[in-house]
Amino acid sequence: MKKKMITLSLILISFATAWSQSTIIKIEANESNIHWMAKKVTGEHEGNINLIDGSLEMDGDMISGGSFTVDMTSISCTDLTGEYKGKLEGHLKSDDFFSVDKFPKASLIITKSEMKMQNHYLMSGALTIKGITHPIDFEMHVEGNTAMTKLVVDRSKYDVRFRSASFFENLGDKMIYDDFELAVNLKF
Repeated sequence: MKKKMITLSLILISFATAWSQSTIIKIEANESNIHWMAKKVTGEHEGNINLIDGSLEMDGDMISGGSFTVDMTSISCTDLTGEYKGKLEGHLKSDDFFSVDKFPKASLIITKSEMKMQNHYLMSGALTIKGITHPIDFEMHVEGNTAMTKLVVDRSKYDVRFRSASFFENLGDKMIYDDFELAVNLKF
């Protein structure tokens, strides 16, 4: 019995030590940015989306987790101006795309992290858009107080159907590709 108690005590001490080394680092949402790019047969569009909040969990000097919330109502287009800019932004916010009235937030939770080399990580996470969650893998690089990543997202997995060849046939040059990119710079 005494050996079991000593073993249990050592396990609890090890767990408490590991837990105390875990640190949460708050992301500075106003200094961070998310840039999106989507392509269609006849061209591409790009813009920005605002981060509401985020944090990285550190175990010692290694990222072990994190969570981020994005304001989908802030989606903007930077390659158009005037009437066309307004029309595209309204369309992206509509039910044809991201349904921001119903789903004003998207989120990413980092579920696994592996250091590939110094300051460069392979990450796995759960991405939620329009209330639909799917796993996603990506790489993240950290320099000083900045973490950078590029996510490639398949919109068809999140029921974003407008002019998607995954849902509609014979779109010709009206097709919009399913994959879009998010270039993310996080400041902490």
